[in-house]
Amino acid sequence: MADLIIESTYRHMKTKLVFWGSNEKEEKILVGISLRAADNKIDIYTFPEEKVTDAFHDQMMEEWRLGKEVEFPEGHQHQERDLNASESLLPDSIKAMKTDLIKRAQTEWQFVVLSEKLHKAYETELNDLQERVEKLESFDKGVWDNLKEFWDKVQGQARERNLFWEHANKLRDNVNDLFGRLKDMRSKLDEEFRNKSKDNLDQLGTALEELEERIKEGSRMRSVFNDLKKMQKAFWDAEMTREHRQKMRKRINAAFKKVKEKRFGESSANDQDALQRITRRYDGLLGAIDKMERSMERDKKDFKFQERRIEDSDGQLEAQIRQAKIKMIEERLKSKQDKLSEMHKTREQLEDRIKKIKEREERRQKTEDAKKAAKDKIAQEMQKRSPEVDSEKLEEAAEKINKTRKKKDQEEEKKKKPESLLDAVGTTLGEALEDVVDTVKAVAEVVGDRIEEKVDDFKESLKDEEE
Repeated sequence: MADLIIESTYRHMKTKLVFWGSNEKEEKILVGISLRAADNKIDIYTFPEEKVTDAFHDQMMEEWRLGKEVEFPEGHQHQERDLNASESLLPDSIKAMKTDLIKRAQTEWQFVVLSEKLHKAYETELNDLQERVEKLESFDKGVWDNLKEFWDKVQGQARERNLFWEHANKLRDNVNDLFGRLKDMRSKLDEEFRNKSKDNLDQLGTALEELEERIKEGSRMRSVFNDLKKMQKAFWDAEMTREHRQKMRKRINAAFKKVKEKRFGESSANDQDALQRITRRYDGLLGAIDKMERSMERDKKDFKFQERRIEDSDGQLEAQIRQAKIKMIEERLKSKQDKLSEMHKTREQLEDRIKKIKEREERRQKTEDAKKAAKDKIAQEMQKRSPEVDSEKLEEAAEKINKTRKKKDQEEEKKKKPESLLDAVGTTLGEALEDVVDTVKAVAEVVGDRIEEKVDDFKESLKDEEE
């Protein structure tokens, strides 16, 4: 998971120096100074010139300066000194022949100490994460996300060269170990989840096959539609892999489309498809908005953390590093806020489109319900008047008139549109009555019974009921 390769000029920073100087008596001495970054201390060793052989001098330059142990001769002196940005590395009693070497080391060692502190802080944080991983009995996504956030933070510091390559790589090795343990736990959990998903897919598939057979029969479509809605809810509540969910969603969507076509015609099915597409996009957008807001919350917490820490900075360099981090966080927050604003605009547009499609579906449903209620009522009245009317002939004539009326509606819709939802409902209810009247008259012709007068009377009674 974690991968890092760092090529930094800081990797060659020396924490030990060897040079010639003089003491308070102006006597020539060999000086060796060593930084203890973790303690913010400097060890200073001095050797009188007469004690320094060529062999010892070579050992100090070629071995001790590179971190190897060297046996010091008798007569050497040792001093311990705090590293301070405002004071020299050397006490007043020791003078270096090359002062530029000391000044450069003082600046570099201040950075080394700060980097060491940053490394220690990350080690402490990583130890806490390690303890959490060791206590886990099964995979925990929260711990995984925390570990990932930690590693992203380390990589950012490494890229900015606030961490030495050896420190960053050491952290990387430990992070990789923790990621490996979590992956093993996740693999076990994934296998259990896949098995559970397969069971849910099979159960839903069996139930859907029964509904698909009922759709082919073409009867009681409203009941089928309601059963499909129940199945859809069960589908979204079921735990499934992405592959299984996509497969089942396509089948359910196709079933909805067929039911809509049988109940209301192709235009309704197209509306349902559009609604599903927009709803999927809307749900995805809400998820993206949630992630963006959580990301901004993390940035805000980091911003406050850096503000608090800058007041306690140990030295000007650390303060400058934290100030730079605060600036970067501010820029990230500004960019994310701009993106979030655009996402909310898109959300409002999608909500408006979803609302319009649902209103159109509601108008269509009310029209169909009104047509069915009126037709059933008139059919009952016709049966009283003409018991010999064949139900198949009634349906045949009704279908013929409905097709004619639908074509007429489409032509009139192009000419004008209702001003409001209430106007639309009123218009469609009126048209439903006209359809039924035409249907009854057509049926009367089929059975050879002229009942126009009865139809007109019943039409008036329906209007009175609607009012």
